[in-house]
Parts: sequence; structure tokens; C-alpha cells
Amino acid sequence: MPCQTIRNLDIATLRSFVTVAELGGVTRAAERLNLTQSAVSMQLKRLETILDQQLVERAGRGVCLTREGEQLLGYGRRILTLNDEAWQRMTHHAFEGRVSFGVPEDLVDPFVSPVMRDFAADFPRARVSLTSSITRKLVDQFNDGRLDVMLTTEPLDTGTGECLYRGPLEWYVGRGSLIWKKRPLPLAAKADCIFLPMMRDALERAGIAWESPYEANHWRDLEAFVSAGLAVETNMALVVERSRDRVPVPANSGLPPLPDFGIFLYIRDGASDLALQFAGIVRDTSFTPQTRQPPAVQ
Repeated sequence: MPCQTIRNLDIATLRSFVTVAELGGVTRAAERLNLTQSAVSMQLKRLETILDQQLVERAGRGVCLTREGEQLLGYGRRILTLNDEAWQRMTHHAFEGRVSFGVPEDLVDPFVSPVMRDFAADFPRARVSLTSSITRKLVDQFNDGRLDVMLTTEPLDTGTGECLYRGPLEWYVGRGSLIWKKRPLPLAAKADCIFLPMMRDALERAGIAWESPYEANHWRDLEAFVSAGLAVETNMALVVERSRDRVPVPANSGLPPLPDFGIFLYIRDGASDLALQFAGIVRDTSFTPQTRQPPAVQ
């Protein structure tokens, strides 16, 4: 297969051509571009030589485009628009710097990766400092000014940020497990998790005995207990729905309903333009549950 040489159009030469076409003459184009007339004329000639096409022809004291020149003009304008947009985006001071972002541990895997990918594509000169922790600790850091943007999981009636998602907490168990029938009901939770007192209060009001034999320091460890069928947990559907190993406890299990929770977005007062752009990408993330998982076996 014959080798095809890739040729590149010079942006400066193309800009001279487009300016000449729009202003109707070399003299006015040279003034606009702060170049000499001879420099602009040489650039036009170089472009015609590269393309092996006549692009302009004399028309009185000015110039007009040939048919080939008219065709190139459309391409030239689009190329220059993209060039100028890329240059502004890559060099503007508002798109440099660092954004500090706090997010609950259980939201990192399903939601943070696409946010980071989109932000890096739009603002390649920016940097992100990611903090993953429980909501209570994130709130402390946010209040201390250490976070620019923060997501939280909070009860719907107490969250004060912009609510991106709302839904009830639900009971979950390992696929194929009947541990939800055991009494005392074994719970898996982090000791400092905001969900744990919700579970305990709901169970005590329902008169259901419980115990906490499995506690974890990290969310991943907690998931291991539940996926192994050793305990039940609570969470929001949009977080657990992506798991293959955890499913909802049957609706007729007798376990009590749990309160509504929300995912809230907070932006620090006086945050930079870059942080506001980052928050916009977070806001555009879909927090809608995808497909409903079938319940655990009964």
C-alpha cells in the first residue's frame, strides 16, 4: 500500500488568507495583522503553492476569491475558530490552578471517575485534590476552607446544599443470603457512618433485636462482609445498584422502612472560576438509579 504523506496547513498563513478574504485586500489585512504587505502577499503565495490552487485574483485595487478560495475560506474560518478556542482554553489563567474536592467514600467508584475524566479533558492545565471520607469529616474540612467543592450524603430534612439526588435508604444483603432472617439481625457498618444510627433507631422502634459483629474502617471492607452473606447493610439504591454481589432485602422481610437521604453539592463561598466549572461538571453527573435489582431470595 503506497505511503500517504500528511501535509499540514500553517495557522499564520491561513489567518492571513482569511483576513484578506474578509477585508477584501492585502493592504487592509496587513494593517489588521500588523504585518507588511509583502509578508501577507508571500503567505498567500505560499498557501497557493502548497495547495497547488489559485485562491485569490486581482479585482481593481483589491482582491476577490476564486472558486477554490471560497471553498478554503469556510475551512479556514472553522480551523481558526478551533485554534483560537484551544489557545484561550489552554492558556487562560482562569483555567489553571487547583480544585480541592471532597466526596463520601461510597460515591467515589460510581461517580467520581467520569467527573475527573470530563474535567481533565476540558481543563488540562488544572489539578484536582481529592479527599474521600465520611460526610461528617468532609463537612469539617469544608467549613475550615480546605475544600472548594464537596458532595455529602445527608438526611433529606437536614441537608442544606443543592440536592442532586433523593431517595430512601434501603436494606441490602449478599446475593443468595438469608442472613436478613437471623435474630439478632447482624449489621455491617462503619462505626462512624451516618447510616448506622439510622439502622439502629429503625430496628429498635420496630422491636427487632440487632447486633454489630462486623465493623470496618473502610467502605470496601464493609462491602466484603455483606457480599459474603454475613450481615445486612443500608445504603442508597444508586450506590449499590452497580454491585453484582449485593441485592435488596425482600419487601416483605419485616425490616422497617428507613428515612430519605440525599446527595448534596456544596461550593465554597468565593470559590474560583475553575472551582465553579468543576462544580458544574459534578452537577451534570447523572445521579439517577439505572435499573432496579431483583430482591434477595425469600
